[in-house]
Amino acid sequence: MLIYLVEDDNSIRELVAYTLHSAGFQAEGFEKPSAFWHACKAQLPDLVLLDLMLPEEDGISILKKLRNDPETKKMPIILLTAKSSEYDKVMGLENGADDYVAKPFSMMELLARVKALLRRVEKDENTGLTIGDLLVDKTRHEVSVKGEKVTLTLKEFELLCLLIENKGKVLTRDQLLNSIWGYEFDGENRTVDVHIRTLRQKLGSCGEYIETVRGVGYKVGGKV
Repeated sequence: MLIYLVEDDNSIRELVAYTLHSAGFQAEGFEKPSAFWHACKAQLPDLVLLDLMLPEEDGISILKKLRNDPETKKMPIILLTAKSSEYDKVMGLENGADDYVAKPFSMMELLARVKALLRRVEKDENTGLTIGDLLVDKTRHEVSVKGEKVTLTLKEFELLCLLIENKGKVLTRDQLLNSIWGYEFDGENRTVDVHIRTLRQKLGSCGEYIETVRGVGYKVGGKV
């Protein structure tokens, strides 16, 4: 993991970089924002530690630029600030910071915050489901086919997620009804079949990923 630290205080910058290195991270410190931007052009970091009070450009300005750029929009960012006012903390969070640490802080606390944020980001990334040309973002409740967004009802979305998460496994109508609707299959209920039909239609060419297993139920995975 590569971490960039933008901090104009030399002693803090060197201590934080040393602590991160000792914990097994790659870390680079920058005194000025211009040096940070130059480094980002060569290689983007996995996380940024950003001081608020900086020469050339303040931390909030840098934060806004990072969040407005598609390449860095989701980059994990922790603010480092000597300011204790609630306003500065709120401003940072409202402009997209993931967390903040107020100075003076302990290196152990900072390291714990860094590790916690990276774990959270890794978990969020694992909420994406991909199969062929179909992408499902569970966090945002978004579905796209070949890059084009598809609008699904909540039940259709839950049904699709369940099938993809069990890729290659046949799920019976009883299992689907229990998991999505919360009641037993009585042999006459066509709820699952109706939702599968509309789901296939909405997914267009990706609708064929959902296979019917006659007399049993449905599965995803055989044709992908």
